[in-house]
Amino acid sequence: MTSFRPAPSWLADAVFYQIYPQSYADSGGDGIGDFNGITGHLDHLAWLGVNAVWLNPCFVSPFRDAGYDVSDYLNVAPRYGSNDELGKLVDEAGRHGIRVLLDLVAGHTSDEHPWFTASADDPDDHRYIWAPEGRPDGFVPSPGSRPGSYLPNFFDSQPALNFGYARENPAEPWRQSVDAEGPRANREALRSVMDHWLRLGVAGFRVDMASSLVKDDPGRRETSRLWSELRDWLDTAHPGAVLLSEWGEPEVSVPAGFHVDFFLQFGGPTDGLAMRSLWSNGEGTVDENWDPLDCFFDPSGRGSPRPFLDAWRQASTATRGSGFVSLPTANHDFSRLNCGPRTAEQLPAAFAFQLTWPTLPAIYYGDEIGMRYADGLPDKEGSVLGPRYNRAGSRTPMQWDDTENAGFSTAPADQLYLPVDPAPDRPTVAAQRSDETSLLHFVRRLVRLRTTTPELGSDGSVEVLHAGYPFVYVRGGRYLVVVNPQRNETSCAYASGSARPLEVSGVELDGGTITARGFGYGIFDLGHQGAALRRE
Repeated sequence: MTSFRPAPSWLADAVFYQIYPQSYADSGGDGIGDFNGITGHLDHLAWLGVNAVWLNPCFVSPFRDAGYDVSDYLNVAPRYGSNDELGKLVDEAGRHGIRVLLDLVAGHTSDEHPWFTASADDPDDHRYIWAPEGRPDGFVPSPGSRPGSYLPNFFDSQPALNFGYARENPAEPWRQSVDAEGPRANREALRSVMDHWLRLGVAGFRVDMASSLVKDDPGRRETSRLWSELRDWLDTAHPGAVLLSEWGEPEVSVPAGFHVDFFLQFGGPTDGLAMRSLWSNGEGTVDENWDPLDCFFDPSGRGSPRPFLDAWRQASTATRGSGFVSLPTANHDFSRLNCGPRTAEQLPAAFAFQLTWPTLPAIYYGDEIGMRYADGLPDKEGSVLGPRYNRAGSRTPMQWDDTENAGFSTAPADQLYLPVDPAPDRPTVAAQRSDETSLLHFVRRLVRLRTTTPELGSDGSVEVLHAGYPFVYVRGGRYLVVVNPQRNETSCAYASGSARPLEVSGVELDGGTITARGFGYGIFDLGHQGAALRRE
């Protein structure tokens, strides 16, 4: 295995926050969020306690896939502002103690990128994957004078960059090796793009579809080799920078060179079961190919934390000492926590778990106030992928205040990037900031508790004592955590001394028993005595 430079020290204590720039904060009144809007709300992020944000793609794009179809990697989309305004955001965030990461779309471009328009007219250009004759499965006819067809990476308008094939196939002689001229040029282009933005001051990148680069690659061996090469370069050229992957298989991606990989709704040998078994209640964004399951954070009480635990144990063993696993509340492709039958009263238990487990937490914008997945929204910039996989419901404007358009109030409603949640009781930052009993204040207290208590961070030990309802574990041999995501009261044996409550609602320790009321949670300081409970 390649030996990489250790991750920057700040990463172990990172609390990430994902910003969908179109929807976060509009400073110009055109109904679309922008860099200046984000800059104007850095106080909120600093108050909340997050110390790293990553922005969904903000480069020049025709926006057929919300910016994941890049047509210029070195300039930002005018809808968000200018390169200088992005630089100002990065600088101001730094003064607030917040690092900014960009989203790097590494495996494909827009079909409007000059690289592709040139390639579509030049049979000798190998920056993309072309079949010179016919139309193999999955390929799209050439839009230019070049004969044949090209391979897209996602939508047809997103041609795959050529990083080569791991295996030859006599039936497809157009396959190139990973070390052919075109793949080598694309690896160099990735370095140039990364170098450009790192010199501006960004802290690194979240890499989109990071496992998709080399084609026909069993075990992702050649893709891993590619990222190891880039990590070696990064460690030398920009040793303080970090790489987060959209891969969903930390046991593969982190040894390959990524500092962090996310548990996602897809990826890995169990197709995203780790995350879906926690949050996915069958509503919101649902892939028709997913097997039905009962998630753990559901009032029915039919789920189990064991699928998550199994995946986490495998991933943490493979990544220990070399990188981290991140657990998001949601993302731009997946339902928010507050979705379907899940209600606001169930969210504190979810955050109590997410912010005390030894993964790096990633809070999706708006989840800290309990923003709700908005069902049934129309397609916007490629948001609808299937009958039930509608991503628009997780991309609505951040609900800053009580005005009609909740923070985008200067824009007419028909110009908003997406409609806001029409519910009369929709949560807003303004209302929750003034209410110390709100979810927002609770999340802030948990973030502070995590960042000031090393035992609750990513390096602290964890011992699972009861893997059911309630879910009970001890962090760092000292902090007892109890979460009961179901609606019914439940209990388990308890055999320990005194415990000082830190954040508790509906959990009691008494007479050798832990009792947790429906949707209850508790974080207790056991001191140095440790704990002894009936094991799972």
